[in-house]
Amino acid sequence: MAISTARTPARAPRRPMRADARRNYDRLLTEARAAFAEHGTDASLEDVARRAGVGIGTLYRHFPTRHALMSAVFQEAVAALIDRSRELAAAERPCAALVEWLGAIITHAGEYRGLAQALISTCRDENSALSRCNVPLREAGAVLLSRAQDAGSVRADVSIDDLMQLTNAIALAAEQSPDDPALAERLLTLTLLGLRTAP
Repeated sequence: MAISTARTPARAPRRPMRADARRNYDRLLTEARAAFAEHGTDASLEDVARRAGVGIGTLYRHFPTRHALMSAVFQEAVAALIDRSRELAAAERPCAALVEWLGAIITHAGEYRGLAQALISTCRDENSALSRCNVPLREAGAVLLSRAQDAGSVRADVSIDDLMQLTNAIALAAEQSPDDPALAERLLTLTLLGLRTAP
């Protein structure tokens, strides 16, 4: 049986948006950010479109799924978390740096009701639009985890996937217990005790 040597054609580079399309895109992001902060990530997309002054079809042309819109909204926060991970990668105490960064993720996930649940449910789904959030964060966290393990502070059998699930689970637990603002910190402290190598 002959094997085809034809190559898949390269994907054409994305053309820059027209000025009016860029304005619509930016307005949708602004309104989605406000709606998610106020109502959680299950906020009405029709309401987001209306507040942005466009039709729902325009929203879906830019963001085909809710996760695509969420991913776009959170890119700024993801970039800030990655920048922070780079700063912490030079810290003298690698384990403390790792825990500080995990705490920053919990804080971010707690800013929008429903975000932690979405990140948990898509953490291993490379086809989800939220992989644009999950994958870079996992890669950034893996560097901090590796440093802590190399320093002998964190057990060798701890994986970054486990840590990301734990952090999102802590954020979700804190979201479900708004009357206990110290819960996330307590759970993260318990996680730290489980991470450490035996003396």
